[in-house]
Amino acid sequence: MTEFFFNLTWLIPLFPLASFAIIVLWTNRNRLLSTWIAWIGIGLAWILGWAILFLAWGHSSELTPPTHGYPVPLYSIPTGTTELQLGFQVDTLTGLMLFMVPFVCLMIFIYSKGYMNYGRENVDPRYSRFFAYISLFACGMLGLVISDNFVTLLIFWEVMGLCSYLLIGFWFDKSYSDPKRITPKQAGLKAFLTTRIGDVIMLAGMLLLYSQVKTLTFREIFSEETLHHLATTYAFPGMPWATLCAILIFGGAVGKSAQFPLHVWLPDAMEGPTPVSALIHAATMVSAGVYLVARSFPLFVAVEGGVQLAVVAFIGAFTALFSSTIAVAQNDIKRVLAYSTVSQLGYMIAALGIGAYVAAVFHLITHAFFKALLFLGSGSVIHGVEHGHHETHHGSHGHEFDANDMMNMGGLLQRMPVTGWTFIIGALALTGIFPWAGFWSKDEILADAWNAFQHGGHFGVSSGWAFFVWLFLTLAAFLTAFYTGRQIFLTFAGTPRTEAARHAPESVPSMTWPLIILAGFATFLGLFGTPWANQFYQLIGQKAEVLGEHLPHGEFNPLVAGISTVVALSGWFIAWLIYGREPLTNPVDPLEKRLGRLYIWLKNKWYFDELYMNYIVHPSVRLAQACFAFDDKLVIDPLVDAFGRFGRWLSEWLKDAVDIPIVDGIVNGVGSVTAKFGEFMRATQTGKVQNYLLVAAVTVLLLLVLFVVRA
Repeated sequence: MTEFFFNLTWLIPLFPLASFAIIVLWTNRNRLLSTWIAWIGIGLAWILGWAILFLAWGHSSELTPPTHGYPVPLYSIPTGTTELQLGFQVDTLTGLMLFMVPFVCLMIFIYSKGYMNYGRENVDPRYSRFFAYISLFACGMLGLVISDNFVTLLIFWEVMGLCSYLLIGFWFDKSYSDPKRITPKQAGLKAFLTTRIGDVIMLAGMLLLYSQVKTLTFREIFSEETLHHLATTYAFPGMPWATLCAILIFGGAVGKSAQFPLHVWLPDAMEGPTPVSALIHAATMVSAGVYLVARSFPLFVAVEGGVQLAVVAFIGAFTALFSSTIAVAQNDIKRVLAYSTVSQLGYMIAALGIGAYVAAVFHLITHAFFKALLFLGSGSVIHGVEHGHHETHHGSHGHEFDANDMMNMGGLLQRMPVTGWTFIIGALALTGIFPWAGFWSKDEILADAWNAFQHGGHFGVSSGWAFFVWLFLTLAAFLTAFYTGRQIFLTFAGTPRTEAARHAPESVPSMTWPLIILAGFATFLGLFGTPWANQFYQLIGQKAEVLGEHLPHGEFNPLVAGISTVVALSGWFIAWLIYGREPLTNPVDPLEKRLGRLYIWLKNKWYFDELYMNYIVHPSVRLAQACFAFDDKLVIDPLVDAFGRFGRWLSEWLKDAVDIPIVDGIVNGVGSVTAKFGEFMRATQTGKVQNYLLVAAVTVLLLLVLFVVRA
């Protein structure tokens, strides 16, 4: 039975892919049928995925990643004298991802029905197309997590890149009166191009890896012999192949998971529909980057104490703190959550950088549930405020109203109680308040970092790097609690600051029920990873050995838990002092006065967009324009035009000297001879039977004469 279900793993991405094809080809005009097709596709993937998880759980000792797994080969690609075997695999890491991805996608799919209908005068005209796109998006992530090689992983990786472009720019015809505000079309292009930078770096790492080991299958690459070869042969002096390939592959994770310095695309991705934001930030896309590092973990630890782990740890820890500072001064409810996602992904990346593999995967799973809850809750809030605005203005054309701006909200807990309370549950999980899920998963990362600082890290990670990670992540935890509390108080506390908020209704059941279900997971899921029950460690870490070392398993540290709890509560308390004790009655942020010039820098995201625009984008455009001018006016085009003119002159000369007198003369001569012969023969064809009989008689007579003469 176990092998039977494992051999069906390849069907999991096929179900949503089939939904995509059916909607595009046959049901795109029937919105209700398209909805059910999408639901059925992701629902079947969820059922099969959970079945595989529970079976994998029962065989965890045999399937523990990252070096073991049940292979499901499908086909081979000839590669010269060898073959590259492609297929899928099942191990406990795959099982955990199949627990999270299809279920969270299912909640988002159900939510999308209400979202694409509710709060608008008409159903979105591209309703069915939306469900087709998100089905393909789910297919990309599901195919990626079950891949057993870098080839199919890269294929599904790029499928998600395409879907992110299509979905972020889904409302491509939308524009704003403010010319500085990015439009959905621009945001989609920005996401696509930014992530392509990381993808090209990752592809270079994969190609170099293949050049050394002649395979891209995980089981073969992560074997002890292959890793030893990569760790002991050098691409450059002091740079083993394992280190170089790991750093390059990590470039893909930096782009996909929006880590510094490729973080700029993710906040602008909020221009897409809210279910897309939830998909990107929770179930797909950004989780893929962390999963890539987790899946490739043996490569990252092949060289003990190598620079690759230091790079991963630094990027993750710095991103966690850096993005938290920006979230403090954002007023867009979804952009606050976007920077929060960048920060939480930094936690996971930093954990992998110090060898805390189990803690990183644990936080990846719990974060998906409470971040999906928060994003879907923000979409519910936006819909309510939009509906209230339409109710109070009745289609009048005034100034452009921003339903995403928290300054236009306030007092929504009374108007939208289900959305409000579930959002608060997600916020408590995000900030790591006991006993919600984030407390257990985030604090396990901090505990592993502290233990590595105190007793030395695994895989040669230095105590200094471990302390750096702990310090930056602890500071980020304080800022997370502060900006999350700020978001709660600005949105749900006090009295409404606009008529739109005053008339905001609760969302429809298809939107609120997913919130309630996800709130349950955000509350109780962390209990499976407590140091006492620690099912996550038993599932993926207990028997995993990478180069002879057991993976750390996050023992409970009362000191670290106490510090992180005090830090989180302090952030909430300061947010209450500024925004909750005396709720705002006007859309002016009191933090702006307190921080002064620093607030402007934070609000403008440390001016990284302007930095990239002024020093990368604009110079690139100017270089392209200079190359065009060089091509068009100076050298290349004049030469091309000169050769063109010479070619035309030569063709005219050849026509007059060769083509007309010789070629045409011969052809015309043959034609004239043929015509004359035809005229002669035509005279013999009179059409009179008597003439033909005379010719026949004369011919017979001549033949008889010849016969007599010869006889």
